Amino acid sequence: MLWSDEPKIELFGQNAKHYVWWKTNTAHHSEDTIPTVKYGGGSIMPWGCFSSAGTGKLVRIDGKMDGAKYRAILEENLLESAKDLRLGRRFTFQQDNDPKDKARATMEWFKTKRIHV
Repeated sequence: MLWSDEPKIELFGQNAKHYVWWKTNTAHHSEDTIPTVKYGGGSIMPWGCFSSAGTGKLVRIDGKMDGAKYRAILEENLLESAKDLRLGRRFTFQQDNDPKDKARATMEWFKTKRIHV
């Protein structure tokens, strides 16, 4: 089994709302405030894979991820990671149900490479 994912990682804090309850006249106390970065802290999106044998390649994704970019990342890194992990050609590749992962062109790529998904 070889798993992969491409999470978005916020470089500063989380991209979410935070709620704080405070007593009257304590709204600006330091323990009740959350530091922020002006104009956002940015984020990165890596692609990586792992199995029980260890971790495979880790690739930084530049720009917006689409099906073509996903297939290019797989082409350059998936089989090499499987080889480095000594999985041979008889492994099952598991990914999430993101639309680019399940796109017809991506599934066709797996079929031509004889990768069981």
